[in-house]
Amino acid sequence: MAKKEQLEAFGKLLDIMDELRVKCPWDRKQTLESLRKLTIEETYELGDAIIERDMAEIKKELGDILLHIVFYAKIGDEMDSFDIEDVINSLNEKLIYRHPHVFGDVSVVNATEVEENWEALKLKEKGRKKKVLEGVPASLPALIKANRIQEKVRGVGFDWEEREQVWDKVKEELSEVEHEMRANDQAKLEEEFGDLLFSLVNAARLYDIDPETALERTNRKFIRRFNYLEEKTLGNGRSLHDMSLEEMDHYWEEAKKLDKK
Repeated sequence: MAKKEQLEAFGKLLDIMDELRVKCPWDRKQTLESLRKLTIEETYELGDAIIERDMAEIKKELGDILLHIVFYAKIGDEMDSFDIEDVINSLNEKLIYRHPHVFGDVSVVNATEVEENWEALKLKEKGRKKKVLEGVPASLPALIKANRIQEKVRGVGFDWEEREQVWDKVKEELSEVEHEMRANDQAKLEEEFGDLLFSLVNAARLYDIDPETALERTNRKFIRRFNYLEEKTLGNGRSLHDMSLEEMDHYWEEAKKLDKK
């Protein structure tokens, strides 16, 4: 019964999209290109809701993204390129093909083997010659891209034998940063900072930490603590510019204590 109701709800959404495309001036003028930036915005809003674990907001943002998928499919149908059925059928075929341990006779012992099989199947999918890193979008933010690069090469076995080994690499990269800092070579220093950040992303991955989420939580923590410092300062009729670092640290430590409650 639940699946029947879900299918009816999805059918209603398709009907609404058909009507909007005919009757609404804004919806009628949208193109694949005009929707792109809005889709990116909606994806980030979903990411924010997930970080906050706001289930009501997650539901809302998932609806917005689903609207965009239906919208793109409607435009594709009008262009005689594809429709929502094509989109779903293509996805169904891919899921079945890339899960032979579920829909076939392949055996796996853990999630890592599933990921390795997934990447191997992608490379030989439909006879195409595909490079391992070909599927990493060029426009991804650098931190997310570094993580995806490392996940993909792990899928073909390019990884540390033991995760603890990564810390020697982190120490090596930190040492090289310190060397270039003393040498005062700005170009080399930037390069070594990049290598250090890449190695830290690698370490996070090996310890099942999503580096993007970890950094965003730290961003939010810093903002929360600094806002507390600023509010306390302004509440006492003072300006941050007039305060010493020692005075700022006093309120910063108060904010840290509040975080731990």
